[in-house]
Amino acid sequence: MSYDSASLRNVTICGHGDTGKTSLCEQILYNAGVIKKAESVDTGRTVNDFTEEEIERKISIHTSISNVNWKDKKINIFDTPGISDFTGEVISAFRATESAVVLFGSRSGVQIETIKLWRQLDKRKMPRIAFITKMDKKRADYFSVIEQIKEFGVTCIPITIPIGEGDNYKGVINLLNMKAYLNSNNGDENKAIDIPEEYITISNEYHNKMIEAAAEGDDTLTEKFFENGTLELEDVKLGLREGLFENKFIPVFCGSVAQNSGITPLMDFIAMESPCPFRVEEPCITGEKSTMITPDGEFSGIIFKTSIDQFSGKLSYIKNITGTLTPNSEYYNSREEKKIKIGKIYTTEGKRLIECNSLTAGDIGVITKQDLLKTNDTLCSQNHIIHFRPLQLPQPIYSLAIEAEKKKDEDKLSELLHREAEQDKTFNVEFNPETKESVISGMGELHLEIILEKIYKSSNIHVIKKEPKIPYREAILSASSGEYTYKKQSGGHGQYGKCELKIYPLNRGENFEFVNSIKGGVISKGYMQGIEKGIKEAMEEGFLAGYPIVDVKAEVVDGKEHAVDSSELAFKMAAKNAFKVALERAKVTLLEPYHNLTVFIPEKYIGDVLSDLSSKRAKIQNQESIGGGIQSIIAQVPQAEVLKYAIDLKSITSGTGAFELEFSHYEKSNKRLN
Repeated sequence: MSYDSASLRNVTICGHGDTGKTSLCEQILYNAGVIKKAESVDTGRTVNDFTEEEIERKISIHTSISNVNWKDKKINIFDTPGISDFTGEVISAFRATESAVVLFGSRSGVQIETIKLWRQLDKRKMPRIAFITKMDKKRADYFSVIEQIKEFGVTCIPITIPIGEGDNYKGVINLLNMKAYLNSNNGDENKAIDIPEEYITISNEYHNKMIEAAAEGDDTLTEKFFENGTLELEDVKLGLREGLFENKFIPVFCGSVAQNSGITPLMDFIAMESPCPFRVEEPCITGEKSTMITPDGEFSGIIFKTSIDQFSGKLSYIKNITGTLTPNSEYYNSREEKKIKIGKIYTTEGKRLIECNSLTAGDIGVITKQDLLKTNDTLCSQNHIIHFRPLQLPQPIYSLAIEAEKKKDEDKLSELLHREAEQDKTFNVEFNPETKESVISGMGELHLEIILEKIYKSSNIHVIKKEPKIPYREAILSASSGEYTYKKQSGGHGQYGKCELKIYPLNRGENFEFVNSIKGGVISKGYMQGIEKGIKEAMEEGFLAGYPIVDVKAEVVDGKEHAVDSSELAFKMAAKNAFKVALERAKVTLLEPYHNLTVFIPEKYIGDVLSDLSSKRAKIQNQESIGGGIQSIIAQVPQAEVLKYAIDLKSITSGTGAFELEFSHYEKSNKRLN
């Protein structure tokens, strides 16, 4: 079945771990007739958790995409992980969708990952719907969770409210049509019943609040509301649609995924009222600031995710931005500046690929076996070259130095690691020439553990893991000078060069400045390149402990050359040794890297976390409540102290804390050298 852009919906299902995202997707697929039975995560047979590591650990690790036909709309559903180690997968899903359904447990409410997800959604000004799950669980409290959501500084508008909670949960009331749906009815409009008498008063109260919110969604509706005191159902839906798109409020739904209750009203709302792609702009980094998603014009699209399947090969997930993507066509890769021939095009149902005849603007598809395509690549027409903005992903927060147990496996290990990095943009692999180590970095201990475990299972390569060495730097604290004469005679032409230098400290981050202050031509300009090379070599070799020297101004003030024996090499060696002499007279200190650390923790752990940070030489910059009983702490911490912070914070907060990390600067260290 073909769909136009107006009939498409792309939605991300997200939330803290264990809020039932994969189970919700499974029930949606069942209700839409895509699958014959909704499986539980424990069976290992769900549509979206299909990789070996997901089935084994019973958690979502990758974003999986399925689609359903609901009320004549094609809805692409992105099932995302709920663990912070895999946040890159969630961000890529946000990039490819126009709205999100954020899941909240009926008793757990707002949690750490919920807050981080909310901040990402705020950055994108992305419309979102709240779905409060597990209404059948003990201590479920629908309105308490709504109060927690309001702490984000938003207005919540209930669209469904529960009939009872916990053991007394019997179903939901849809405030749009003022009908009740018992659990066994699965939200079927044909099986709707009248609202139970004891819920009429509260239903009327929230029905009126919903109408008032809808009236604020559109100026014309506001006038209608003031004139008539109410709105017709279609006007209410229009107001909710516009208010959602403009982020004026958060529509709230509730239900029980386990009982398949409250899901149909949610899906009806997504199909009819959530944003369609053509209302959204895609940001660019060349030419136009942004491009509207539109079926008009020539094709363009962005690769937002890459995976490698053992049977289908490389899978490039693409969102079509403009025009129509057709199979067996030639397009232009603007990063590679090359044309590529696209073969078949597919949509997905978890791991299952379904061939399609074309992909219209706003739709999600998969291109297979294109080695030149990478995540963030733009495909377009060569007549209208464009570059869409790449994904804005967080910096890795946990690193390990690794090597293969057997030397002969090193090349194969490197190949497999880079293959993983190609699929996962929050996983980095690099060789540090300073420390002579191969270092892998990711979003947490579990993230790296799963990648290394996957590599071991596929290749039987054993890996030795250890803490990475810290890339310290050295710097001078005072000005000094030095001179050196390089002479070498071995018959025939010799080597001669005399160089006198002055060195000065620069501000942190200024790295290096070279000044030629020679007067009277005592050193020819042609030798200056050699002098600069010699100084840079000496800086790389270090002075105190062999770490590179930074933030130095070097000035050549005098010297002497020989008409026959001088050469660039001679002046390079003279400058290198003159710099070393100057270092002996200067005050040289060790610098260590500092990181900006942002920690998110429940308030009850604030004292323990601050005490731990103090022991780590942290400089606290800010501390504030950000809602939901969560505190944020912003600090600057030496890198040496946070190598294992992912493990430390997990231990201190019983796994409820989270943090973000990025490099800040180098600073004088009080570390003692052995």
